[in-house]
Amino acid sequence: MPISNKRKSVNILLVEDNLGDVRLTQEAFKEGKINITLSVATDGVEALSMLTKEAPWGDYVLPDLILLDLNLPKKHGSEVLATIKSTPVLKRIPVVVLTTSNADADVAKCYELNANCYINKPVDFDRFLDVVKSIEQFWLNTVILPTPKNN
Repeated sequence: MPISNKRKSVNILLVEDNLGDVRLTQEAFKEGKINITLSVATDGVEALSMLTKEAPWGDYVLPDLILLDLNLPKKHGSEVLATIKSTPVLKRIPVVVLTTSNADADVAKCYELNANCYINKPVDFDRFLDVVKSIEQFWLNTVILPTPKNN
C-alpha cells in the first residue's frame, strides 16, 4: 500500500564518500519541513551491506529513497545500482543518482540500470543546497513513494 506524500518522516540512505557533501546534504535537509532520518554509507560495499542487512546491519530499516554517488571506493555506484535494481526486496526503492559526472556514458548506463533520475552534483555551495532542496521537494513532497518491503 503506498504512503501518501504527506509523510511525517522519511528514511533516506545517502551513499557518498565525500564528507563535505555529506555535511551539506544533512544541512540542506535540516531546513526542510519533513522529519528525515539520513543514514550514510561511505562506500559501495557498506551501502549494500546495509541494504541487505548483513551484520552488523540486521536491524537497519530500509530507506524510502536512496541518494547514490557513482565514484565510490570499494564498489562503483553503478554496481551498487545494478544490485539494488536486481534485488526483489530493494528494486522498488527509488534511486537518485547524485554525482559530479556528467559523462553521457554514465548517464546512459544509470538509466539502463533503472535509476529513477540522474542529477549532476554542482560544485557551487548554494547550487548544491538548491539541488538537495529540489530533491526533497519533488521526491518527498510531490511523488508518492512505495512502502519499503521487509523492514
